Amino acid sequence: MRTRRGLCYPRLQSPFFSDNRVRKRTHEAAAAAADRQFCRKRNKPSPDIKTPTSDLFDSLPDDLVISILSKLSSAASSPSEFINILLTCKRLNSLGLNPVVLSRASLKIFAISARNWTESAHRFLKQCSDAGNVEACYTLGMIRFYCLQNRGSGASLMAKAAIYSHAPALYSLAVIQFNGSGGSKNDKNLRAGVALCARAAFLGHIDALRELGHCLQDGYGVRQNITEGRRFLVQANARELAAVLSSEAGSSVTASRTCLTWNPHPHHRHVTGSACPLLSDFGCNIPAPEAHPASQFLAEWFAARGGSPGDGLRLCSHVGCGRPETRRHEFRRCSVCGAVNYCSRACQALDWKLRHKMDCVPVERWLDDNGDGGADGVDDMMDES
Repeated sequence: MRTRRGLCYPRLQSPFFSDNRVRKRTHEAAAAAADRQFCRKRNKPSPDIKTPTSDLFDSLPDDLVISILSKLSSAASSPSEFINILLTCKRLNSLGLNPVVLSRASLKIFAISARNWTESAHRFLKQCSDAGNVEACYTLGMIRFYCLQNRGSGASLMAKAAIYSHAPALYSLAVIQFNGSGGSKNDKNLRAGVALCARAAFLGHIDALRELGHCLQDGYGVRQNITEGRRFLVQANARELAAVLSSEAGSSVTASRTCLTWNPHPHHRHVTGSACPLLSDFGCNIPAPEAHPASQFLAEWFAARGGSPGDGLRLCSHVGCGRPETRRHEFRRCSVCGAVNYCSRACQALDWKLRHKMDCVPVERWLDDNGDGGADGVDDMMDES
C-alpha cells in the first residue's frame, strides 16, 4: 500500500514540537556526544583564574606617549637606550620615529661609532635632521662634508644648524672659510670666517673664542688688536675652567681637587696623560675637554682607513679635532719642526699645550713631501695663557 510522503501530512501546531526546541535539543545532543567522544569528564574552569583583560597601554592616547618618548629621547645617554625603546613593540617603534620625538633627541643619541656606520644609521640621522634636530644636522653635515666627501650637502646641513645658532656649526663653517675647504686656495674668505667665528664666540664656544683671539692678535682677517685678542684668550680659559668645575660638581671634593692641582715648580707644571694644562702658567692643570661626537666619528673614520684621508692629505694633529684636508697643503704646519699641522689656530694652541710643547724640536730646515718647502700657511706656535 502506497502512502503519502511526510511533507504531505499537516504539521502539528503543538509547542512541544516547535522548530526552535528541536534545534536546541539537537545541538545539545551533538555537544554531549562530542564531549563523550574526546573526554569522559569535562574540565571546569577554576574560580581563581581570571579572564585576561585588555592592555592599559593601548588605551593611552598617542599624544601622551609621544610626550613621554620625547622626554626619554632627550635624556638618553647612548644610541642603544633609544634603540631599545623602538624595539619594544610596533606602537613604540612608530611613535618613537615621530618628528616631535626626533627633534628633541639628545646629542648622545648621535654618538654613533664609525665602525657601526650603516645605511640605516645614515637614514636615521637624515630623519632627525629633517625633523629639525640641530645636533643631527651638524653631525650629519660633518660626516657628509669630510667623510663621504659630499661637500654641498654637508655644508648645507651645517648652515641649517647655524641658522638656529648652533655654536659648533658656526665654528666649523668658520674653519671651512678660513681654509677654503672643499675648494681651492682662492676660495678662502677670511672676513666671512671671522664673522662666523665672532658669532660662535658670542654664544660661548670655547674654540671660537680662542680662534677669534688669535685672529685679533695676528690681524688675520680682521684689524689687529692685541689687547682685545688677549681678552678673548683669557675668556676662553676661564670658560673652560668653569666647564670643568661644573662637570665635577656631582663628584666628591677629593676628585675635584685632583683635577685642579697646583705645581709651584715650573718644570713640574706640564704633566702628561689626560690632563691638559691650559692654565699651566698659573700652575693649574685641568682635564682635556671631551670631543664632540662628530669629531670623534671623524677621528675613528680615518683611523680605520690607515690614518690618512687620501693621497698626500693630512689630518689635523690635534687629537680632539678629526678634520682632514680636502686638498694638499690646506692646513698650517709648525714653523719650528714642521712635523705637525693644524686646521685652525685654536687646534694649534690646544695641541701645543697638550703635548707638542714638549715634543717640538727645532730644525734648521724642513721640506714637505714634494720638497718645495711650503704650505698654504705657516704659523708660529702661540702661547695663550
